[in-house]
Amino acid sequence: MPEKSTPPRRLTSEEQQRQRRRSIAIATVLFVLVAIFYALTIAKLGPQILNRPL
Repeated sequence: MPEKSTPPRRLTSEEQQRQRRRSIAIATVLFVLVAIFYALTIAKLGPQILNRPL
C-alpha cells in the first residue's frame, strides 16, 4: 500500500528571508575558503610558476 504524501509546506515570508540569508552566508564562506586555498596554492608554488615553459 503506497504511503500518502503530504503536500509541501509553504514557508512564511520570515522563513524565506532567513533561508535566503543563510544561503548567502554559506555561499560567502565557500567563496572565501576557495579564495584562501587559491592564494595559499599560488604562494606555495611561488612566482616562478608563471615563467615555466608550456
